[in-house]
Amino acid sequence: MSKQVQNFFLEDWLKSNISINKSTKTLEPTSSSSSARAIIQSWANLRNSLQNQTFQTHHLQSLQTLLSSQTSINVADPQAKILLSLISSPNLSLPPESHPFFLKLLYIWLRKSSKPSPSLVESTVPILTNLLSTKFSAEIHSSIVSHGVLLLGAISSVPVLSENSKRVCLELLCKLLGEECRNMVSFEEFVPEVLAGIGYALISSEIAYFSKILGCMFGIWGKEGSPSGLLCHGLMILHLIEWVVSGFANIHSFQKIEFLCQEISRTHMSNSVLFAVVMAAAGALRGLNKAPLYGTRAEIVHQIRISLEECIEAVARDLISKTGNFCNLIEPNNRFLLQCISLSFVRSGPLSFRPPLLSCLISALLIEVFPLRSFYTRILDSLHENFAQLGLNEVKEHLDSILFKEAGAITRVFCNQYISADEENKAMVENLMWRYCQDIYSGHRQIALVLQGGGMELFADLEKITESSFLMVVVFASVVTKNRFTSAICRETQLEVSVNVLVSFSCVEYFRRIRLPEYTDAIRGVAKNVQENDSACVSFIESMPSYAELTNSDGMICSYSHFQAFQLGFLARNSRGTSE
Repeated sequence: MSKQVQNFFLEDWLKSNISINKSTKTLEPTSSSSSARAIIQSWANLRNSLQNQTFQTHHLQSLQTLLSSQTSINVADPQAKILLSLISSPNLSLPPESHPFFLKLLYIWLRKSSKPSPSLVESTVPILTNLLSTKFSAEIHSSIVSHGVLLLGAISSVPVLSENSKRVCLELLCKLLGEECRNMVSFEEFVPEVLAGIGYALISSEIAYFSKILGCMFGIWGKEGSPSGLLCHGLMILHLIEWVVSGFANIHSFQKIEFLCQEISRTHMSNSVLFAVVMAAAGALRGLNKAPLYGTRAEIVHQIRISLEECIEAVARDLISKTGNFCNLIEPNNRFLLQCISLSFVRSGPLSFRPPLLSCLISALLIEVFPLRSFYTRILDSLHENFAQLGLNEVKEHLDSILFKEAGAITRVFCNQYISADEENKAMVENLMWRYCQDIYSGHRQIALVLQGGGMELFADLEKITESSFLMVVVFASVVTKNRFTSAICRETQLEVSVNVLVSFSCVEYFRRIRLPEYTDAIRGVAKNVQENDSACVSFIESMPSYAELTNSDGMICSYSHFQAFQLGFLARNSRGTSE
């Protein structure tokens, strides 16, 4: 392994690559960095603790003070020696909560030191082995083990470490991941440290260890009783593999890249959790985007990309089959996998067209990214169960979610896949989108009536989702018109598309808050087509809801009956050249 990047903490980089609003708990206090005097005094306190062979409350506070200045403190060999002596002293009874602090400070030493003492690094291995064999209470044990995995990975990546000690570190790391992973990921705050330790281990180990380390990583969420994954976990896996592949590319180790990607591609056939495999494959694709391509390497990378895309496609195809083309998307794990597949497209870079991927993208957009139909149905089904408050919390949570914040990027990738699709697949996704628009119109009309007076905050939050869904519909419709209104497409298809776009825009017009050039361009094209054909005009007029449809069973008139007025005025405005 080449010289380490100084002052780089992989776990922090992984956390920085996920869009998440909630704060992540860490060992470090939330206070600002300590002063230089406080840092000097803290090291003095620890030296006194070692000399006097006592460890008291203020010594624990000294550890906390040092960690509060992680980015600025310098842990050199003399300080590391103090830490190692304290943690290995048979005469000291250290409180269990102090051990994670010791491990993190030793980790900082290894990551910040350009030339750590070889003998000191070697001495760390048996000390760490002994510590990690000790049993503590569940939460403390998980913290110790997760930071132990982080430190083991960091040690294994130190160039001066002997091969024998590296082997011991890697074996212990795999053992901990295999035996303790369930407890570690039960606490979300430990996941970045665990994955960072895996990353250090992967980038510094030989090919022989790849399969074992990857198997341990994929198995973290795969054991019975283990917690289900989260989108932030999936994104950290993606960027972890990106970092590893990019690191191999930087040192021109294409054999390692090839073997690593082969292991990822093969894993989807095993019992590993598929969301982790999908995200790992996407991370490898993202890392390959940075690989220098020339000569035979270009061909190797091309073949690797194909195998990784086929891996994601295979998972997508299995999901489609399992859920009946997403008609039975009830199982939470299946929904979560669909979310991960959609996010993997966004982060992996350009992908070639594959029908299962297009199907996953349109389904993810209409079911998971903009789950308005689901919200509407549950609100209407729970009128007597005071769903308003529950629904409010759920909608707010969705608005803050990673998936919703990536809506624009997912839409962009979906449109790129659509452009490359054949006619059959284009027609399929178009029909799904137009049907979605009509469902949203109908559902939103009913929800507006139901929530009048007592659920306006929930209604306002729902409209934030509908506004974004409007943008998605407009962007897609703009792409459709540009691809359908060509000489290669028959006139009948163009007219059908024109009517569908016009009707769909009528359904979502209420949600328009900004002027979009895509909206104006699409309207001009489809309105002109409809105006010039009598049958298309009739088809459009017949799409208008009747008075009975706009009136609910209790006789209440829809507050959005301007729908009709909008449709009737649509052609008139455009016939006068209006570009609204």
